[in-house]
Amino acid sequence: MSLRSTLDFLLYQWLDAESLNQRTRFADHSRETFDAVFDTCERIAREKYAPFNRTVDTQEPHFDGEKVILPQATHDAQKAYAASGMLSAAQDYEIGGMQLPYTVEAAANAFFAMASVSMGSSLLTTGNANLLMVHGTDAQKGVFATNEFSGRFSGTMCLSEPQAGSSLSDITTRAVPDGADFEADPLGARYRLKGNKMWISAGEHELTENIIHLVLAKIPGSDGKLIPGTKGISLFIVPKKLVGTDGQLTGVRNDVALAGLNHKLGWRGTTNTLLNFGEGKYPVNGQAGAVGYLVGKPHEGLRCMFHMMNEARIAIGMAATMLGMAGYYASLDYAKNRPQGRPMTGAGKDAAAPQSRIIEHADVKRMLLAQKSYCEGALALELYCARLVDEQHTADPQAADEARLLLEVLTPIAKSWPSEWCLEANSLAIQVLGGYGYTRDFPVEQYWRDNRLNMIHEGTHGIQAMDLLGRKVLMEGGKGLQLLAARINATAARAAQVPELAAHADALADALQQVSSATEAAWASGQPTEALANAVPYLQAFGHTVLAWIWLDVALASLTLDATESIAARAGRMGATRYFYHYELPKIAAWLQVVSSRDATCADFPEESF
Repeated sequence: MSLRSTLDFLLYQWLDAESLNQRTRFADHSRETFDAVFDTCERIAREKYAPFNRTVDTQEPHFDGEKVILPQATHDAQKAYAASGMLSAAQDYEIGGMQLPYTVEAAANAFFAMASVSMGSSLLTTGNANLLMVHGTDAQKGVFATNEFSGRFSGTMCLSEPQAGSSLSDITTRAVPDGADFEADPLGARYRLKGNKMWISAGEHELTENIIHLVLAKIPGSDGKLIPGTKGISLFIVPKKLVGTDGQLTGVRNDVALAGLNHKLGWRGTTNTLLNFGEGKYPVNGQAGAVGYLVGKPHEGLRCMFHMMNEARIAIGMAATMLGMAGYYASLDYAKNRPQGRPMTGAGKDAAAPQSRIIEHADVKRMLLAQKSYCEGALALELYCARLVDEQHTADPQAADEARLLLEVLTPIAKSWPSEWCLEANSLAIQVLGGYGYTRDFPVEQYWRDNRLNMIHEGTHGIQAMDLLGRKVLMEGGKGLQLLAARINATAARAAQVPELAAHADALADALQQVSSATEAAWASGQPTEALANAVPYLQAFGHTVLAWIWLDVALASLTLDATESIAARAGRMGATRYFYHYELPKIAAWLQVVSSRDATCADFPEESF
């Protein structure tokens, strides 16, 4: 089965994406327009991205003393993507958008992620512009966001600092008012920023006319000191090149300087930078300090930035999924064509018999089936979350609020589960190829390297785990968790009526009960340090339970459809479901045991004993 046929099934047969066209915002669309978008994206990915995936891996970005050099293929791919309209796919017609459902946008972007995940930084540009459309002023939307949607400008998010890492409360970049008239600037209250930002993807390049940085910084209090913690954080637009109210470049370079390029294990096609803000290398009006425009209100920057971070987390989950899928398809093709070994008979092996293709060996089938269950399951999860985004924005108030709460709970899973298990799929792809797998003659080693970054991108596994157990399952009295449990139980109840799925339904109901009991047990003492000590095993068990639910729901759709789906495709989905329930779901008992007992083995281990 191809990616396109898998997407078609998940979108049209499982998620009923066509029904979105009944809503006013999407009324001009049909399956034909959705398919036309997929045709275009599939073609661009095939022509402009896939052939150059190894090129961008081996020809890493480098700084020639004046600018960052990237392969020509990257420039060509960026132009083709911008010309396709995908940067503004979900935006209003009035600003050049297509008013596509996010479900369709996410599915269309899957083609690019699988073809060459690091060739473009579109997810950052789109997320940056989307944030400004929600929290920016009209002028900020017109000058910055619309030019990002058109592809003239690109965007970044600048959070981490060398000394702070993921601990945003410890950032020290400061922003002070720029002159007595700082509040009168038409682009927003104007400040001067000084500080350093690390791990900034797409922070410096020549792909677009301008780069729009969204920067977290602290405005000093009346005593001149930075406010401790996250409450003092504000958000600023800091363009690489200053822009007038007409959206045109003024010819003045802002005081943002490249301090260095980070050389990564994977995603080598995207520059990753250390940026210095306000060091005086490019003084503006003879003064050091990067000019930045306040977004939203002072000290509410983190709330604004999380709008972009949550979008980025789902996008990273999709990137991880598609890297896993790329490895799966490559190893499947290899396994079908590689002869090695001979069948075992009652009399032993016959050395004179023809060799078997390795896909005929049970253990190779195990590895391929694991990859299929991880990657196709993760793709279904990401598209389900994308569908929830559309529900949140276009459904009736009650359904929209339910979608919001479900997204709150599912976002840590949508980011982290594919980052772990589709990476495992990439590892299995290498194993299927054997010695060839870890050579650069085949692409699977690159897919693994690219995917290894996604467990760290947009918040590490541990951060997502603490967010899930420490906040998301508790918020609003646990309402989000209750809604998710209701949907899981509803699927289990339907599946219980289908003989082929009844045992899976029982297993899913039992898994949900285990997760619910472990959640209560983790918080039984009321001590966060005890509850969160085993947050990652909780995340793993919770994620596996969610994926088991997704697979059962997909299996139900596959069994109850008409003959539009091939027998082989249906057997494939049923086999992947069976694999997940027999080989994967039983793992949750071990993970939840340490959660429920609030096991302190790791938390109490003395430092000197390592």
